[in-house]
Amino acid sequence: MTTSPGAPATMRAAVLHGVDDVRIEDVPVPPIGEHQVLVQVAAVGVCGSDVHYHRQGRIADFVVEEPMILGHEASGVIVTVGPAVAQERVGQRVSIEPQHPCRRCEYCRTGRYNLCPHMEFYATPPIHGAFAEYAVIDADFAHPIPESMSWEAAALCEPLSVGVWACGKAGIGVGSSVLIAGAGPIGLIIAQTARALGASRVILSDPAPLRREAAQAAGFSEVLDPGAPAADGSAPGGTSPAQVDAFIDASGAEPAVKAGMRTVRPGGRVVLVGMGADEMTLPVSTILTREIVLTGVFRYASTWPTAIALVASGAVDLDSLVTARFGLAEVERALEMATRPEHRKVLVLPSDLLTV
Repeated sequence: MTTSPGAPATMRAAVLHGVDDVRIEDVPVPPIGEHQVLVQVAAVGVCGSDVHYHRQGRIADFVVEEPMILGHEASGVIVTVGPAVAQERVGQRVSIEPQHPCRRCEYCRTGRYNLCPHMEFYATPPIHGAFAEYAVIDADFAHPIPESMSWEAAALCEPLSVGVWACGKAGIGVGSSVLIAGAGPIGLIIAQTARALGASRVILSDPAPLRREAAQAAGFSEVLDPGAPAADGSAPGGTSPAQVDAFIDASGAEPAVKAGMRTVRPGGRVVLVGMGADEMTLPVSTILTREIVLTGVFRYASTWPTAIALVASGAVDLDSLVTARFGLAEVERALEMATRPEHRKVLVLPSDLLTV
């Protein structure tokens, strides 16, 4: 590792020291490796995982045991490159894929590097994230973006990659029908992705009126209240069993997962994206008798080119999802705002780069 010429020795960062304890501190600018780049961070989206670490200090087996910088949905400009990286990349606007796989294990060699057991992922203990003025990433995971793309949309290519990966797992294509539980930020992004990939029917379900309104404002006409009685009495929210090709859960709520699985046609697919309880009961007889394919989503692999193309073409609109912006000193407020139903995506802007 080397120092980062062209960058200051220290930077401001929002450091999580424990539950509900974020402090703005001066910390060393991270050194860069031979094949890495240093990025001045322009925008960072607040993710539900950031909120979990802030409020609970852990997600499943990932536990915050020492001070850590949160934030993994990031964009910025390359200011320094490692010795093996072309100098021409300095000044390049990029969207950060916040992963550092080992590149040697079976999963990395077969293209499923998201499952790398040695993965270093931004803001997953003990790896530092991007609520800071600078961040280091492997050069090939700093994806160039067109000048037409905002810093904010470039940061949100990370959750869009979750949507791309989830829709791929669900087999979404031209003419597909899909039910998505949860019309929060990830649910809306998945819905936009499914529509862009050719799905002819995209149904969203959410108990929160504000989120249902946001889904309708995004152009989705089939938006359901899962607690409302169906017109035909078949199921809550107006859905009837075995009518969609795929169900994607972006809620993590057990009742939503169980109800959604029962709407999937024989041979269809169920994809779990939302992080809820560690364990839940599922309708096993439905899975068996309909031969439903059930899978989960853990991050993504090789999704950034598709995500950037979807945004650049206008097929997916990420800028419209941004409802609040905060400076680095306001990270705790940003984390709190991200939990409110009136907000879709909350962003942190760590530097003085233009954000629109």
